[in-house]
Amino acid sequence: MKHLRTHLRVVSALIIREFSTRYGRKPGGYIWAFLEPISYILLLSAIFSAIARTPALGTSYALFFATGRMGYGFFKSVSDYVGGAIRSNVSLLRYPLVAPFDAAIARLVLQVVTSILIEGVITIGIFLTLKTTGPVNCGLLALTSLICGALGLGFGLINAALFIHFPLYEQIYKIVTRPLIMISGVFYLPDAMPHPTQEILLYNPLCHVAILVRMAFYPEYRGIGLDLEYLTICASISLLVGMAVFTWRRRSLRSERQ
Repeated sequence: MKHLRTHLRVVSALIIREFSTRYGRKPGGYIWAFLEPISYILLLSAIFSAIARTPALGTSYALFFATGRMGYGFFKSVSDYVGGAIRSNVSLLRYPLVAPFDAAIARLVLQVVTSILIEGVITIGIFLTLKTTGPVNCGLLALTSLICGALGLGFGLINAALFIHFPLYEQIYKIVTRPLIMISGVFYLPDAMPHPTQEILLYNPLCHVAILVRMAFYPEYRGIGLDLEYLTICASISLLVGMAVFTWRRRSLRSERQ
């Protein structure tokens, strides 16, 4: 219990430090975390509204893109932020009480809370603007957040452990994941794509995440392509592999501080 309390105090202190470092030095601070995704959704809505009258689902492009981006944005922000945990806290790792895993968990907590708040603000804003009274399945949204958090933490731990020692891997990862937004169901319905494109896209767990989020907002959407078992397996494997790699590299992560 004593060690647990020590780690909790360390993580709490790191969360405060991360918040101050990330948002305290920018004009507007924490507000920018909300303005970026909101402006992105509004821009996409304006562009696509000029091209076509209605989206593939429902009548609002803003709601369609918001529900498509929520899961992707959650995963991407968590994996990217946790992935930089070691590199950004090398100086703090000189202290024996600060473990590499503490830095990763602190970033995870801060980013998950921020992502949930962003989702809430976007959802409330869209429903107030559109005067929509349709029910939202909060259970599905909570499940989506849990799955995206596990996926993001898994990839983040892998990257945090490998980026700092293998710059080539970091460059390859960034190149490979750059087009990820195009194949994650943000701009379209994955299960409405023609065969065999649909089958290929559904190997990407983020497509299942997009389907799950839209099912929470659109009661009429059946989400035929959703495979919740596959999505859960992917999230579990990501988390287990991430923890295994991070644990395997923990000695070298500590030696990096010298």
